[in-house]
Amino acid sequence: MNPLPQVYLVRHGQTEWSLSGRHTGRSDIPLTAAGEDNARRVGRRLAGLSFAHVLCSPSQRARRTCELAGFAASAQIDPDLAEWDYGELEGLHTAEIHALYPGWELFRDGSPGGESIADVTARADRVVSRLRAFNANVLVFSSGHFLRSLAARWVGIDLSLGRHLLLATGSLSILGYEHGLDEPALALWNEPVADSAL
Repeated sequence: MNPLPQVYLVRHGQTEWSLSGRHTGRSDIPLTAAGEDNARRVGRRLAGLSFAHVLCSPSQRARRTCELAGFAASAQIDPDLAEWDYGELEGLHTAEIHALYPGWELFRDGSPGGESIADVTARADRVVSRLRAFNANVLVFSSGHFLRSLAARWVGIDLSLGRHLLLATGSLSILGYEHGLDEPALALWNEPVADSAL
């Protein structure tokens, strides 16, 4: 019996904005030195595994993570894997956003001047359809809020529930199935990738 395919998700390594808590959507912020170390650790964690496809967000933080992890040669850039477009909220901390929009919640309200919940749901659903069509092991490099959205849509739940799926920089998660292809599941979530975990 063939094992069921899995989709490995890698959130990009640390950036100055992820470290400080600034919302980083379409701003192209590079990895910090620690973020580059995150990416190399991801490569060591994935060493020996093979993937039929490697997909990567167009952001430099995702592409550099992919490169340092050792998968750039086989990676395909997928614009649907880009982080949320935060619009007016780009570069702001949550406290600053709440001063402008009291009670705001990304996974409920979307982004003023950026993407709505419907926009991101449609993107995530397109990615899920492509991943399922591959029917093979796939490696994906992207950003935190989009990967949380993707995981919610993978298991068929409302994108708003992605707010409960915390995801650290440089972490590894796996989307899979339980008994068959009609039972999508989260097989692993937010594993910190550190040398001590190897």
